Amino acid sequence: MSIQSRLIRFPGSDGQQLAARVETPVGEPRGWALFAHCFSCSKDLRSARVISTALADAGVAVFRFDFTGLGESEGDFSETNFSSNLDDLVAAADHMRAEFAAPRVLIGHSLGGAAVLAGARRIAASKAVAVIGAPSEAAHLSTLLTRMAPDVEARGEARLKLGGREFTIKRQLLEDLEEHRLRDEIGRLRRALLVLHSPVDEVVHIDHARRIFEAARHPKSFVSLDRADHLLLSSAGDARYAGTVLAAWASRYVDAPAEAVEADEGEVVVRGGPAGYATRVLAGKHELWADEPVRVGGTDQGPTPYGLLLASLGT
Repeated sequence: MSIQSRLIRFPGSDGQQLAARVETPVGEPRGWALFAHCFSCSKDLRSARVISTALADAGVAVFRFDFTGLGESEGDFSETNFSSNLDDLVAAADHMRAEFAAPRVLIGHSLGGAAVLAGARRIAASKAVAVIGAPSEAAHLSTLLTRMAPDVEARGEARLKLGGREFTIKRQLLEDLEEHRLRDEIGRLRRALLVLHSPVDEVVHIDHARRIFEAARHPKSFVSLDRADHLLLSSAGDARYAGTVLAAWASRYVDAPAEAVEADEGEVVVRGGPAGYATRVLAGKHELWADEPVRVGGTDQGPTPYGLLLASLGT
């Protein structure tokens, strides 16, 4: 299948213009996927291009973007952190929903995998999450960076060479990474999960894949990437294989009919979720979720109904 590729720009979480590459099949896509790249990488990493091409060949349009301060996106990388990456991810999904179609599949490579795991519940339209070489905790990156620059804690910042380029990292990045409890999010994911990981990955050990898989609920799947390196660059066949597997797995979720629920201006539509207490609320063009805390049987995807009532009174 022929594909079309174009560069676009969209506003990030802080108003910076972020760059994205949109790959679409000729004709109507079967569905859309959002791709988040690895730490300090860019959307144009060769393996990301190969995987996106495989998905587009299978009829799945892909939106892959550069986080703030990386690749062709504006901003200062040294001022970003994992939380700002999550905000950029949500901004990308919002732009997709407004200009193309909401992403039903989220794909993340390495720290991008951690981002889609942590941010999936903020993207209500997503039905499935796939991670490639992802850590089971964001703090794993903090450990690696501290090992590379042991004086960053005392000095507050350090210069590191990553992937042939120099970057400034600051202590606030490490502190932010430590604050996120990724495995708690994985347990509350409520989305189909695919874990792809190499047993010889020297950057993120295979044990991280085991922890992600064990923390997740079904439906979940694991695929070994055999002798692949962390970035899937040592052999072109590794990225092609990952893309082929992703395309086959994603077809189950992009082909599912979308829920046709809309609300006119001034109208509020409420729909229960597939299970539990999660409830979708459409207020005109805006969407939000209500839920109950985990301790009472909910999945904590949004404020409680009482919390929404107090919010409405306050506003």
